Amino acid sequence: MIEVQGITKSFGTTLALDDVSFRIDKGEILGFLGPNGAGKSTTMKIITTFLAPDAGTVKVDGIDVLEQPLAVRGRIGYLPENVPLYPDMNVEEYLSFVGQARGLDGARLKERLDWCVEACGLVTEFKKPIGDLSKGYKQRTGLAQALIHDPDILILDEPTSGLDPLQILGIRELIKSLAGQKTIIFSTHILQEVGPVTDRVVIINEGGIIADGHLDELARDAMGDDRVILAVRNAPGSVEEALRGVPGVTAVKVLASPGLDSTGTSRFEIRGPFDQDLIGQLDRLCKEHGWELTELREAMFSLEDTFIELTRRSLGHGRKEVA
Repeated sequence: MIEVQGITKSFGTTLALDDVSFRIDKGEILGFLGPNGAGKSTTMKIITTFLAPDAGTVKVDGIDVLEQPLAVRGRIGYLPENVPLYPDMNVEEYLSFVGQARGLDGARLKERLDWCVEACGLVTEFKKPIGDLSKGYKQRTGLAQALIHDPDILILDEPTSGLDPLQILGIRELIKSLAGQKTIIFSTHILQEVGPVTDRVVIINEGGIIADGHLDELARDAMGDDRVILAVRNAPGSVEEALRGVPGVTAVKVLASPGLDSTGTSRFEIRGPFDQDLIGQLDRLCKEHGWELTELREAMFSLEDTFIELTRRSLGHGRKEVA
């Protein structure tokens, strides 16, 4: 549905994007992650035809964004970082204006207006001037304009910016409800926004893609090795030694000991290769020794840990100055 291939973009002597490539399939929701200034908005502006790349190609539904920009715009709903609103219009006038500019009229325009106002939580603000709205309701109005023509593709740049926690939940649910119906890219530097909406992310830093995949895959890549948490109660002091003797175990870290834990629990973090069944081996070890097992689980990186580790690795290998 969207193919980004080798796009490069410079602003003066700063190389903002350096050979950026990724693909999004029809009906997929993609989280586009990166620190502020990483290149997220520039990439989105190129996909939506607002900027032209210096090199590379972008195709939307098989259409080249440089060769047929109007055809591409007709397929896309775009919420930019800075929402294009007219403060002197009320919400109804603005959305009607945008709908008509998108070719809607009559019953179809009313149908889409009613849907967008309900879906974006604008019922109470429908007749108010946009200039009088809070930042959160202005953001909702911007989202409604992106949806008014029922596009196949949504490009959302920081869609929850300025929203309160309840409003954020509403936008998340709206995005999730569109899964399978629309192809969606949403950018954010707020990591908590990604997990509840999608499990596939592309991470960009210093103008280059540093990761592309499902969250569990990226977490494993960031971790480097498998990490298992094991806790046993009232076990002998030889537990740590026995754990180190399990084939493939590369490290054992004591997290809690009976002397410091009121329940008499020993707790460990055990590391080893991903291709080895550490959990299975540790379970068998506990049964063989008759240890009272209270916890045995894989300790995956959080999204925050994954993001920080992958971004840290990329430092110094991204954005360059253009001669």
